[in-house]
Amino acid sequence: MIDRFWAKFGKPSSDSVHTLTADNVPKHVAIIMDGNGRWAKSRGLPRVAGHHTGMKVVKQITMAADRLGIQYLTLYAFSTENWKRPKAEVDFLMRLPQEFLSIELEELIANNVQVRMMGYREALPSHTIRALEEAIERTANNTGLILNFALNYGSRTEMTDAVKRIAEAVRDGELTPEQIDESTISERLFTNGLPDPDLLIRTSGELRLSNFMLWQLAYSEMWFTDVYWPEFSESHFHEAIAEYQRRARRYGGL
Repeated sequence: MIDRFWAKFGKPSSDSVHTLTADNVPKHVAIIMDGNGRWAKSRGLPRVAGHHTGMKVVKQITMAADRLGIQYLTLYAFSTENWKRPKAEVDFLMRLPQEFLSIELEELIANNVQVRMMGYREALPSHTIRALEEAIERTANNTGLILNFALNYGSRTEMTDAVKRIAEAVRDGELTPEQIDESTISERLFTNGLPDPDLLIRTSGELRLSNFMLWQLAYSEMWFTDVYWPEFSESHFHEAIAEYQRRARRYGGL
C-alpha cells in the first residue's frame, strides 16, 4: 500500500533533476523498450500508435546517452518471439526502422553515432534490411556512441548457435575441449567486440529478461520502471543512471 501511495503521490515528477557524476557513467546500457501497446490501449488508440510514439523516444534517449558519454546503447527492438503477434502489427514494426532512419539518419551522422544491428537478418523483410544496411554503411566510420539495434534477436538461439559453432570447431580439429572457456563463447555471440552491458533498463513494470542477452547480462545492474516506453523521458533515463551510480558492483566479491 505504501509503495502504491508513493508511486502515485510521493515520487518526484519526470521533470525532476537527478544528480549524476561524470566518473561513474555506465559504458554500455541495454534497454528493453516495453509497453508501447499498453500505452496506446490506455488511451483508446491502436497498438501501432504506441509503437510509432515509442520510435520517437528512441531518438531522445540516444541523444541523451550520447550527451552523458555512454559509449554503447543496445535497444531490444524486436525479438524472435515477436513474430507470434498479429501480422498487421508485425508488418508495421518491420516498417519502423525504415521510417526512423529516413528521418533521423542525417542527425545520427552529424552526432558521430555509429549504427549497428544484432539479430537474424534472414527472416527480415528486404526493405527493413536495406534501411539498416544503409545506416550501418553510412555510419561505419563514426567514432561516437554505438547505437546497436537488437532486431529479430533471441538469446537462447544465439547461444545455441554459438555452441554449434564450437562443436564444429572441435569436430574439425580447430579446437580442443580443454581450450573452451568463457571467451570462446563470447567471441561467437552477436556482441563479439562489445563490452557486456553495465546497466539493463526495462520499462512498463515487467520484471523479466524476455530472452534478451542472457549471457551478456550475467553481472549487469538492472533497473525497472512502471513507465511505458512512449512516456520514458530523459529524466527517467537520468534516474536510472543515478541509481546505477549509487550501487556498488562487486562481481561476486566483497
